[in-house]
Amino acid sequence: MIGQDIIARFTALLGEKRVMTDADAILPWVNDWRGRYHGAAAAILQPDSTDQVAAAVGLAAELGVPLVPQGGNTSMVGGATPPTDGSALILSLRRMNRIRNLAADDNLAVCEAGVILSNLHDAAAAADRRFPLSLGAKGSATIGGLISTNAGGTQVLRHGTMRALVEGVEAVLPDGSIFHGLDALKKDNRGYDIKQLLIGAEGTLGVITAASLRLVPAIAARAVGWVGVPSPADALSLLRLCEERLGDSVEGFEVIADDGLGHVLSHIPDTRCPIATRTPWHVLIEIDHGDLGEPGPGERLEGALAEALERGLAVDAAISANEAQAEAFWRIRESLSEAERAQGPALQYDISVPVARMPAFMTDAARQAERRFPGTTASSFGHLGDGNVHFHVRAPQGTTDGPSWIAAQGQGINRFVHDAVVAAGGSISAEHGIGQMKRAELGRLAGPARLHALRAIKDAFDPQGIMNPDKLVPRPEEG
Repeated sequence: MIGQDIIARFTALLGEKRVMTDADAILPWVNDWRGRYHGAAAAILQPDSTDQVAAAVGLAAELGVPLVPQGGNTSMVGGATPPTDGSALILSLRRMNRIRNLAADDNLAVCEAGVILSNLHDAAAAADRRFPLSLGAKGSATIGGLISTNAGGTQVLRHGTMRALVEGVEAVLPDGSIFHGLDALKKDNRGYDIKQLLIGAEGTLGVITAASLRLVPAIAARAVGWVGVPSPADALSLLRLCEERLGDSVEGFEVIADDGLGHVLSHIPDTRCPIATRTPWHVLIEIDHGDLGEPGPGERLEGALAEALERGLAVDAAISANEAQAEAFWRIRESLSEAERAQGPALQYDISVPVARMPAFMTDAARQAERRFPGTTASSFGHLGDGNVHFHVRAPQGTTDGPSWIAAQGQGINRFVHDAVVAAGGSISAEHGIGQMKRAELGRLAGPARLHALRAIKDAFDPQGIMNPDKLVPRPEEG
């Protein structure tokens, strides 16, 4: 544990109101979002400026005190949870929540790390712009955390991950120095791209304090369709058809197994299947237009889906008649994880494979998992256009003690799923990061060159190892 003498040093530096020591107030922030990881911290540091972050990190470097940067604490892999032994302090960026500038003409917003994603959405909309990244935790996830994990979401097909939307960053490095990189330069050949090293580093190389983010024009009109298809292979063919007919107006393309839809209908009130026919698989499509020209998005999507029905790629389809119906379609997709939890204990995997191999993976891996682990059921949903699969293996029906089932079967199922992913040329983390949950598996499966590079970069930036310890980078004994 960190002693009161060290807490006193940080209090003298930052002021009492910026150092939280009340155990009850700290408690929610030492547990991860899923409730799987539990840590301890003697204090939470709460700076409200970049200079204060730099001062806090500089003092931590002087004292050799580890820091765990934290935003909305929505990590799915225990990436923002402090160690159990209380050896680290939490460095919260939540007070740094200002949008410093939003320039509609430049399609740029400069946001501090603690800005909540939904607040950025609202500010961009007020300027007739939008920030094209959204996810279920948008009401609590912060910009700094989204950058640090290179978050994805449902719009990656058209706009890319967070990495593609960040034009510049400001960050405090582990020695307390400030990296000034907010200028949105299209060309900059001054050697290594520090910005790109910090994106996706999960706070292990420094603390992102602000970022310049790319905005896009607001949507003038959209159409959302729900399509029943026989298989994921047909879904991929449908995606290619839509890309041919609709071009880059295809904003979202989600594929969902029918049992996932069934869980939503069973557990989420006021939901219903958008089509009359229940099919083995379902596709959710959104196309967006930046203008109100003719033909409109609904008419264009209707033409593409009519062709899909004629070619046998689709069995049934519906197009939203209004915004309320469009939101109802998306609510099904956004409720899948909640419905899965209500269904019972499960192991959930955020993985990616090459797009061409995704349909076969979704069916074959599920079938093999059920055969390998009798009594389990497996299925998936995902962002078909970018190869991101959310693959779930559910405990046998009637299992009441989820933690005991996971303790007994979890390691074997983890290895099976991750081995299948690697065999398909994929990644064991698509958009949630490595954190502490997948660190050992990364060490087991990553090649020597990747592991050497990860460790060398970490050692070069953070020789004392004080930034987010035991996250992302496998220990030597783990690979």
